[in-house]
Amino acid sequence: MVTDAWKPQVNGVVHTLERLAEALADRGVEARFLTPLDFRKTFPLPTYPDIRIALTTPGHVARLIDEAEADHIHLVTEGPLGWMARRHCRKSRRPFTTSYHTKFPEYLSARLPVPESVAYGWLRSFHNSGSGTLVATQSLADDLASRGFTKLRPWTRGVDTELFRPQRRRDLGLPGPVFLSAGRVAVEKNLPAFLDLDLPGTKIVIGDGPELARLKAKYPGVRFLGHLPIGQLADYYASSDVFVFPSVTDTFGNVIVEALASGTPVAAFPVTGPVDIVRNGVDGALSTDLREAALAALKADRSAARQRSLAYSWSACAEMFLDAVDDALAGRSGKVFRAAFVQA
Repeated sequence: MVTDAWKPQVNGVVHTLERLAEALADRGVEARFLTPLDFRKTFPLPTYPDIRIALTTPGHVARLIDEAEADHIHLVTEGPLGWMARRHCRKSRRPFTTSYHTKFPEYLSARLPVPESVAYGWLRSFHNSGSGTLVATQSLADDLASRGFTKLRPWTRGVDTELFRPQRRRDLGLPGPVFLSAGRVAVEKNLPAFLDLDLPGTKIVIGDGPELARLKAKYPGVRFLGHLPIGQLADYYASSDVFVFPSVTDTFGNVIVEALASGTPVAAFPVTGPVDIVRNGVDGALSTDLREAALAALKADRSAARQRSLAYSWSACAEMFLDAVDDALAGRSGKVFRAAFVQA
């Protein structure tokens, strides 16, 4: 697996890869990773300095891939390592799959004046050249198909329902209700949409990122807890009344299913990710008015939230991945299988 996103980054891509590797190992499949850590020189990604980019050559990447003697190559990200690996696979006529984790055109336009149409054309050439592109939700598959992406394959996500569970709920000693948001504190996460809301009780933000210092200074009434150990995070999930997910550019949102597994209803915009996971009026609330969704989610069924999370497992994630690999090795082009996605 070739990925430009790797430790020490803390994000959904890295978490997914770690859990996928564990699930594959249970099936006798060894997952090896080619990451920036394999190279002596890296440089910070402009506008996102905590992400390091490998400084290397296509020939070096090709040699490392050949030395691994892997049965299959999967390109996780569309960064420099991904493009160099794609070049080698095409040159050597090796089948490969890709995965679409990030709405990169939207992220890019949030930082630089780059038209989304240009970025999508660049991504289309990357992904369509492989044997299959793995995507996490039906709404994302539909969106990419409308933009000319082909050979799309379902690849859902999972959640550790033993770690994230309602039994961890406790009194936080804060004015209620408690509205929680967790994840990367970065511009693309659209956190001000949550922080600006006029809500009763207490707002909490858990996570680290380039926007943390600025947002802490701008919103002194919000409790910013930074990065927490996973056990403490699970406690806050279960102990909050509503989990607010303000992002409009995520392709799934692992934190959504973690909150649901903790028995905490989710409030979000009706966009890719939330619309595929959250059942409006049952285990959360979706609305173009995020305040309206947050208040409505207070009335959602916490037991229904927990039940919804049980539809997502890392075992199913691994099986879908291996299905795509098998088809690629057999020369079968992938396509979207609507029934394979978890349905709301």
